[in-house]
Amino acid sequence: MSIRVSVFDDNSALRESLYYLISGTPGFTIAGIYPDCNNVLVNLRKDPVDVIMMDIDMPGLDGIEATALIKSHFPDINVLILTSYDDSEKIFGALQSGASGYLLKKTTPAKIMEAITEVSQGGAPMNASIARKVLDFFSEKKNIAQNEYDLSLREKDVLKCLVRGDSYKMIASHCFISMGTVCTHINSIYKKLHVNSKSEAVAKAIHERLINDRS
Repeated sequence: MSIRVSVFDDNSALRESLYYLISGTPGFTIAGIYPDCNNVLVNLRKDPVDVIMMDIDMPGLDGIEATALIKSHFPDINVLILTSYDDSEKIFGALQSGASGYLLKKTTPAKIMEAITEVSQGGAPMNASIARKVLDFFSEKKNIAQNEYDLSLREKDVLKCLVRGDSYKMIASHCFISMGTVCTHINSIYKKLHVNSKSEAVAKAIHERLINDRS
């Protein structure tokens, strides 16, 4: 049974190239070729598909937004990003939206076809440079969890109190320090975490698990 593929890309030359590449390869069928994602749900209901080749930068609905929309309505469809963007923001935005793979447009035709097969079989194909950025991201998260911000034990105690919602007076009482020392510690925490407010410090502490849950 053929793998049904649709292409969403605003570059007409690339759309044409992908059409001939995919339709000319045994075991693959083109379900649809579209210049944008503005009618993506209608397109997919009309022409069922197994794998979508998705550009990111398109007029109207971009590829990341479209991927999230597709996965919310058609969770079994695999979306394979094919883009020129290799920055971390786009990579993780696409993956968080539900993309199953991420390729750069400089990928060879043979590798593109391998990736379509791989993603249809449950894989997550990526260029080596993209995979490295994903690994680096998780490595950075691990280092953060190990307190790469170099917070002192007292600063972590104060940060824990901030997360708990304590006032400066309550922090002073809990940590047996003066109000002036509390302010000094909080200013130091802001500087080390690269934030400018209590709410930002609390959000970062929770998101990056900078403190444990024990009081």
